[in-house]
Amino acid sequence: MIRLSENIKIFIANPAIDFRKAINGLCALVYEAFSELPKQGALYVFYNRSQDKVKCLFWDRNGFVLYQKRLERGKFKFGKGSGESETITPQQLDWLLAGLDFRLMHEFSDLDFIHYF
Repeated sequence: MIRLSENIKIFIANPAIDFRKAINGLCALVYEAFSELPKQGALYVFYNRSQDKVKCLFWDRNGFVLYQKRLERGKFKFGKGSGESETITPQQLDWLLAGLDFRLMHEFSDLDFIHYF
């Protein structure tokens, strides 16, 4: 699990990328896709074509952090690659990294449960 501040910007880069890229290659993609310097404090999420792997790139005080996760079964729920980048919240990132569909989870997080005893 990645611990992030609540006001961090999180971008999902679309479409899928060549997963051989490491920090320098991903930094170049950030600059090309978002016209931003990767050191500006945002977190960038990249995924492979088969959507079973994800890489997260962010700047942490004095260096880049590259977080990678691979699902043993199933796929990450990114939907169809529209070509447009998407912004999500830290809570949605947690759901995404857990293998859940972050677009649907808000329906469950807003429910008030009534306890019957």
